Amino acid sequence: MSHTRAELGSRFSTAFVTGASGGLGRAFCECLLSEGVDVWGTARAPERLGIWPGPGRFTAVKLDLNDRRGSEAAFAAASQAAGGAFDLVIHNAGYGLFGAFEQVAVDQWEAQLQAMVVTTMRLNHAALNQFRSRTPAGGTLVNVSSLAVEFPLPYLSGYNVAKAALSALSESLIFETRGSGVTVIDFRPGDYRTSFNQAMSTLAASPDPLLQPYWRTLEANLDAAPAPARAAQDLRRALLRGHSGTVRSGSFFQASLAPLLASLVPASWRRRVQRWYFGGR
Repeated sequence: MSHTRAELGSRFSTAFVTGASGGLGRAFCECLLSEGVDVWGTARAPERLGIWPGPGRFTAVKLDLNDRRGSEAAFAAASQAAGGAFDLVIHNAGYGLFGAFEQVAVDQWEAQLQAMVVTTMRLNHAALNQFRSRTPAGGTLVNVSSLAVEFPLPYLSGYNVAKAALSALSESLIFETRGSGVTVIDFRPGDYRTSFNQAMSTLAASPDPLLQPYWRTLEANLDAAPAPARAAQDLRRALLRGHSGTVRSGSFFQASLAPLLASLVPASWRRRVQRWYFGGR
């Protein structure tokens, strides 16, 4: 049976979405707003968010994951404006650093992990406390990780570690919230046609011949990938189901076939195929 376009609005009144200025975050916001959910969307520069169509109401929030205390304060203020607690919290913000692990400055990947893991864990902590304090307890928490958890992306070691950490956190919370009225979703997107590669702090201009094939393949995959609206629809279906768990999203090959094949073959075979897929040696 098909769902009507009003169903998200009947399940959720308010939502908090990080990384709303573009890509998947913007698509999530547009989907929620179109079905009557009031959305608080974040960006480091909220003036980039502009005016959004309804029927849901959109509120721009300034939030920078590099500022842990400021992020918590922004979430607390937004929650208060939303009536004390959100019905839905989606942690989507993050970024990549492309380069050989030893070539990326330690301070850079340490800052990346602080932002994408530690600050996001703090916001998870705040959201879960709000969900638990309700009578009855309830709410939905979505951590946007990546299919890089299962298929780490070449020369994006910090990104891979951060997304794996978020998936591990989600798995822990799925276990801890059983029977509580709280839903936790580990949302794992594959390649989508976003500005991820353009916004990335990269060593892609390096003449290192080992890195260049991987960078070209990453860019080509993103250029040929589905539009972010597809990810929003995959998440929408998961939200309507109302169950905790892992949701993979992307092309049929990335989200369905590759995980199945990977479960059937030795890890050494998977690594060879991955090297071939990315055009490297």
